[in-house]
Amino acid sequence: MNGLVVLSIALLSALMPTSALPATAPDLPPEVQVFAALRSNPAVSAADEHIEAQEARARRLGAGPYEWTLGLGEQNRRVRSTAEGRYTEWDVGLERTVRLPGKRDLDQQLGAAGIATARVGRGEALHEAGRSLLAMWFDWLREESAVVQWRHQRDNLMQQARVLGRRVELGDAPRLERLQADAALAQAAAQLSQAEGRARVAAERLRRHHPLIALPVAVPEMPPDAVEGRADEWIETIVQHNHELGVARAESARARIIASRSDAERLPDPSFGIRLSRERSGEERLLGISLSVPLPGEGRRADSDAALAEARASTHREAGVQRRVEAEAAALFRHAVAAQSTWLGQRIAAEALARSADLTERAWQLGEGRLAETLAARRLAHEAQLAAQSARLDAREAYWRLMLDAHRLWALDEDAHPGHHPP
Repeated sequence: MNGLVVLSIALLSALMPTSALPATAPDLPPEVQVFAALRSNPAVSAADEHIEAQEARARRLGAGPYEWTLGLGEQNRRVRSTAEGRYTEWDVGLERTVRLPGKRDLDQQLGAAGIATARVGRGEALHEAGRSLLAMWFDWLREESAVVQWRHQRDNLMQQARVLGRRVELGDAPRLERLQADAALAQAAAQLSQAEGRARVAAERLRRHHPLIALPVAVPEMPPDAVEGRADEWIETIVQHNHELGVARAESARARIIASRSDAERLPDPSFGIRLSRERSGEERLLGISLSVPLPGEGRRADSDAALAEARASTHREAGVQRRVEAEAAALFRHAVAAQSTWLGQRIAAEALARSADLTERAWQLGEGRLAETLAARRLAHEAQLAAQSARLDAREAYWRLMLDAHRLWALDEDAHPGHHPP
């Protein structure tokens, strides 16, 4: 058995095309529907708005946190030693804190880092939506395939029951076999009803989450594709295109900029002002300028230390995400390879049990066996066929999931879609 499986894998690999991935596949939704569904996903729409928010924050950071302050004042002065005695006085002043040049550059870098993080986050939202679509799509394919298998089993048992009924009427078969056939038919009908219910649930879940995806009339019969290439090549590709790791790296870079900005804040920004006043009803006019500089204290040092610690923490989180992504990529590759081998073994077993069931039924029809043996053989063949179909779809899903995470299936890069708005 093992040698046959290995030989089958080798032959299948040799027959697999090595050209680029086709634009669409029979067991996947059309790409037009996929792109429309992904772009209309609420999480992706939210990511689009988040990009706009970060662009606005970048403009705010570029403008700076300070604005001009206008001060107006009026007062009445009373002097007893003069003949006039009362004077009307007023003053007006403008003041603004000036951001130091190095801080402005860091604020602009911080704004750009926020936009970059949001764009990578949009790619992550697209990727997660693609994973969700792929998983729900194959859930429905599995349930619908089970419906087809159970319907085929019910029809076979129904035909067998009709033949047996005629034989019982003619006295060529005992009534016990008629009861056995009716019981097997009832069980198959019940299993078919349950399978149809599960398929309806899976279809409804897919429609609710991805309403732009249309379900096909039938489940395509596609053999699993061979996974070509070495494990390290796939892992490197998946890690390179992983959006979650990209978000972690962008957040780590942003945290380092925040730490530099907080360290620069230990040198306070000065405030400059100009003041014009009129005193003693215009007898005195004053024009002056002012300069004020906050005296830095322990609070600014504490803020800088906290930001530096957060930057180091984000670096550790990035390393943790990369380690997890690499492990998941390796597991995904191994699963895709093993799933194809599993399918080949299940298919061989299903074909052998199907031939055994046919021979057992033929022997029973010739009067050389019992119906119970025929029903048992047919049930084993049916279960093996169910397992083979499930293994086939598992292998197809594992292959497409590998292609999806490697960005060889759908265009999931955030800059491949017009949903975001460049600054």
